[in-house]
Amino acid sequence: MQHFVRLTSLGLLLLVGGIACSPSPSGTTASSASAAAASNSATLASSASAAAASNSATLASSASSAGPAPAGSAPAASDSAAASDSAAASDSAAASDSAAPAASAEGEPPLKDEAGKLLPQTEAKPSLESPSFKRHIEALVRAIEQDDPSLAKAFFFPVEAYEAVKSIKNPQRDWTRRLYRSFEKTIHAYHKKLGKHAEGTKLVRLEVSEDRAEWMKPGSEGNTLGYFRVTRSHLVVANGKGKEKKFDLTSMISWRGEWYVVHLHGFK
Repeated sequence: MQHFVRLTSLGLLLLVGGIACSPSPSGTTASSASAAAASNSATLASSASAAAASNSATLASSASSAGPAPAGSAPAASDSAAASDSAAASDSAAASDSAAPAASAEGEPPLKDEAGKLLPQTEAKPSLESPSFKRHIEALVRAIEQDDPSLAKAFFFPVEAYEAVKSIKNPQRDWTRRLYRSFEKTIHAYHKKLGKHAEGTKLVRLEVSEDRAEWMKPGSEGNTLGYFRVTRSHLVVANGKGKEKKFDLTSMISWRGEWYVVHLHGFK
């Protein structure tokens, strides 16, 4: 009897222990569902994270590879526009330069207008006090001193004006081969007269009879335009030793109110 009770008690204990140790079917299902949910959640989170990372990496890669092109497209357009503007400005400047007259030497009275057309003659009588005339006389003295006719070329009657004034065949040829060539030869001859003390030559005085200046009407000297003319003037200089020399300034004529020389010595 005691053995049976012990066995029964042992069985109950085993039975109770088994029940306590063995999970119920519902507990297993709940646990499995919970684990599955957790697993699914983790999987989704991981997938979402991976997808986000992948998308981010893809976008970053796209931005890296394609980004410079869009970012550079604006400067490219800007550079293109700048290049276009620069080219347009250059063309405009070139066109402007081609239409502009040749610039007069510094301080020289203008001969042409902005379109490059010779300015018209005027009946203004020249003055010996003109700043331009004074510069030209000083330039003539320097040309004689240094034996360099080019230094006084601005004082010689302009070839463009000579072409407009003279009604002769090929006035430019006459200006070049006769008038200006004679001017150059006379400068060289005057330099020789200064002797070995030419350096330091200075202007002493200018002898011009302004009251003898007269208006030469068209046709009076083979001319189509009128001008003032004064003749028989003289240039007095002193060489480096102070010795004075008097040089002829045979003929000067006017253009737009300024005196210009056409003959230094004689009417050749």
